[in-house]
This record gives sequence, structure tokens and C-alpha cells, in this order.
Amino acid sequence: MTTHGPTSSASGSAPACGCPDYDEARLALSRRAFLGGTVLAGGAIALGSGLTGSGPQAYAVAGRTAAGLASTTGSVLVLLSLRGAADGLSLVVPHGDPAYYAARPRIGVPRTALLAPDAMFGLHPALAPLLPMWNAGTLAAVHATGMASPNRSHFAAMEAIEDAAPGSTARNGWLNRLLGELPRASPLQGTAMGNQVPTSLFGTNPAFVVGRVDQAEVAGADDDGRRLRALQHAWKGRSPMGRAVRDAIAGAETFGAARDLPAGSPATAYPGSQLGKALSDVSRIVRSGVGAEVITVDQGDWDMHTDLGTLEWGEMKRNAGDLASSIAAFFADLGPAADRVTLVTLSEFGRRVKENDDYGTDHGFGNVMFVAGAGVRGGRYLGSWPGLTDALDADLLVTTDYRSVLTEVVTRRFGVSVGQVFPGFAPQAVGVMA
Repeated sequence: MTTHGPTSSASGSAPACGCPDYDEARLALSRRAFLGGTVLAGGAIALGSGLTGSGPQAYAVAGRTAAGLASTTGSVLVLLSLRGAADGLSLVVPHGDPAYYAARPRIGVPRTALLAPDAMFGLHPALAPLLPMWNAGTLAAVHATGMASPNRSHFAAMEAIEDAAPGSTARNGWLNRLLGELPRASPLQGTAMGNQVPTSLFGTNPAFVVGRVDQAEVAGADDDGRRLRALQHAWKGRSPMGRAVRDAIAGAETFGAARDLPAGSPATAYPGSQLGKALSDVSRIVRSGVGAEVITVDQGDWDMHTDLGTLEWGEMKRNAGDLASSIAAFFADLGPAADRVTLVTLSEFGRRVKENDDYGTDHGFGNVMFVAGAGVRGGRYLGSWPGLTDALDADLLVTTDYRSVLTEVVTRRFGVSVGQVFPGFAPQAVGVMA
């Protein structure tokens, strides 16, 4: 049997997991970003040309003209997607279930190392930066969450969980439907950090995509504004492309307020990872008051078929530490604005109960969700625990539909109708939000 131990790379990113489905999902998302000028469902346009950076670093996805900025003092939802299917059984360990240690004799996290343990659960020690939030009651974990039925294809599961309307043929993500329920939509009201529109933001309501805040400006714009006026004149028509171009220009100009704010101070201690940089930018966006109310962020490399590892080495230790350090720095950096921001983590599915021969785990079903920040009834492990089975094909079963967690967030923080955001869905009570 192959001997496993610590792995590293010069870039600091996780090695390829060797999962063809995940690689194809990432490739498909990259193709979506590359095809920035393609007309999307509902008449939406993704536009990349004419803005700074390589590739579509900043572009608008618009189905109707912006009517003005959203509230600068209202609630903000940050959706943090853990791409690749995070192992919730490692992040929040069910130490009170004897099948956990029987199924994971090498990668199981010892109970003595767990943080904030109760009779059943405890946090992975790499999540230590989040312990102050847990103790302060602003961080909660909801276990055994997921979709109603298993879907072990990364790409199909990402699409389904972000569309969140089973049976519908409309390409209209749940966050885009949420935007449709909020007043005074603008290109910045829904913002995606990265270089592509996640499925959750696809739809007829405007969204804005930006790689980095400092890059969100129109390329070649001169001081006297002649280039901007020329672009606006050239795209003054009522076509979807014209509206998207104008929204992209307006959004890039509005981001000036965020560009003017400095990045997080040394005291906030953001890690130098992609997630740390992205959340630092999200903090600038929120604090600048440019009107963003829904913001998406990704963290990748959670598909740990190999080298998930132990407490001493492995990708779980690295990725969980990055997640915790980035979130903790983000809320510290927000300052008083933290009272407006609720962050939710979501992954396309969980992992099998039993470890494999390569110090990893394979595609599973149920998972854990973290909810942090404003309005959270934290310091608690929530959800109904179904129990584990030590068998080769055993899954953590889903007892809480992930939409029930999201329903509490959007209805309590935004006062919207659950029927509009999650059509046909009858949520169960979770108790994660005040």
C-alpha cells in the first residue's frame, strides 16, 4: 500500500484530486467564464470586454436596467461555496457516534483534540480562529443537511443546489430570485467575486462579477470622461447587450468607493490565500456602502479523495485552517458593519462515512452548513442526527433540507417570501436565526 504523508506545492494550492467529475465541473465553469459574450437564459448578457485585467475580470449580467443603488445600511448575505464537496464529518465531528471512529481509524479526529465539544459534536481543531465567534454566539453549525436525494456528480449537484428549484426548467438561481424580491436593484446589488457567474445568480435580475475590487474599472478610461461617454453612446440602444454594457460601466464606476478603501489592516490577519483575498475585498465592498446586498465567494479544493490526512498533515488541515482564518479576519475587518452581514457556507454534497485506502473520502450525501454573523443564534450544533453506519457505501443521511437553513436566513434578514425564493418548498424549522 502506498505510504501517505504531508504534501505541498509552491503555489500553496491543493494538488489535483484526480476526480474526473470535479475536474470536468471546474472546466465547465471556466468555459462559462470564457464565453463572456454569450446570451444566457432570460435575455441576460455576460460581458467581459472593455474592462481591465485578463479575461472577464469585471462584467455585468443584466436582464433589466438598473434603477439605482440598494440600501447602504440593510442586510448583506455572503454565500461562501465550498467547491468540491467538503467533508462535513471532519469539520464538525460526531465524536459521540461510535461508527465514526470505527469507519475512520486513521483520519478520524480524536475527541481530545476537538473544540467546543458537546455530547455528540465538536469542531475540527483547525477551526480554532472561529472559536471566539462560536463562544460569542455568532456562529452555528447545522449538521446532516443537503438535497432531498443523493447526487454525486459535482457539476450536476452544483447546478441543482444553486438553482434550488427542483423540477423547474428555468435557469434562474435562488439568489437571483432573491434579488427580484428586493427593492431598487442595481448591478452591484448582487455581486459575485471571481470570474464567472455562479448558478445561484443566473437569471433576469442584474448581477455584477468582479475578480478583484482594484480591477473593477473601465479599461482606458481617461480623466475627462470622453471614453466613457463614447462607450455609453455606442451602447445606448435598448438591446440586452446595450443594457449590460451600461450596467457594467455603471457598476465599475460605482466600485470606486470600494477601491478607495484600504485593504484589511495587519490586525485583521487575512491569510494570503485566494479566499483570504476575496473576503478582504468583500469587506471593502460592504464597508464602502456601494449597495451590494448579496455577495458570492468560492473556496475550492475540497474534493479530497486522497490525502485528506490527519491532524499533523493533509489537505483538510490546510483548507479548514484557511476557511477559519479567512472568515475570522473578515468579520473582524468589517467592524460595525458586521452587524449587517450574515455568512453561510454551502457545499454541493458531503462525503462517505468510511475512509478509503488513500487517507481520503469519496463522494457522499449529507453535510454540514455554517451560519455566521448578524442574526445568528450561535454557539450551537443544530439539526437532527440520523446516526452513522460503518459500511463501505454508507452515507450521512440528510435530515434537514439545505433550503430550510437558507429560508430562515433570507426571510429573517430580508423579509422576503419563501415561495418566491424557493418555489413550492415547505421549510422545516431549524432555529439558526433569531
